[in-house]
Amino acid sequence: MNANELRDKTPDQLREELANLKKESFNLRFQQATGQMENTAGIKAARRNAARVKTILNEKAAQAASEA
Repeated sequence: MNANELRDKTPDQLREELANLKKESFNLRFQQATGQMENTAGIKAARRNAARVKTILNEKAAQAASEA
């Protein structure tokens, strides 16, 4: 997931993406707890992608506030 791709999305699409990433993160943590996880790097990637989406959402909110 690229930050430039995220900047092209609307805030609603970003919130939906964030919800999906949180679900994915939960599923990965559940797999790790049950010992079924094969790729441990997936947890880190999901967390970073969620943080990236949150950052873009905050940028868009700040931009909207400054324009108003």
